[in-house]
Amino acid sequence: MAVKSQERRKLTRQEAGRIGGKKVAQERGPEFYRRIGKKGGEKVAEQRGSEFYREIGRKGGESRGDRAAGTKGGSGRKLNARGRRKPG
Repeated sequence: MAVKSQERRKLTRQEAGRIGGKKVAQERGPEFYRRIGKKGGEKVAEQRGSEFYREIGRKGGESRGDRAAGTKGGSGRKLNARGRRKPG
């Protein structure tokens, strides 16, 4: 009886996702991702409004550590609940 040199094993979800993602990217190309990204952005804008994008734009310059510490850009100044610097 011949012994298989390598037994087949189940893929993890991560491995299956990676393989599937590469296959879709190869088959559909970058234009597909542009189209679905735009479509998703339009849907978010419809649901959440323009204030949502203003808020994430304000947060764009912050690191996670800055947000956790309540400071922005390493200035050491505290931020209020809206992510704006407190006076002083």
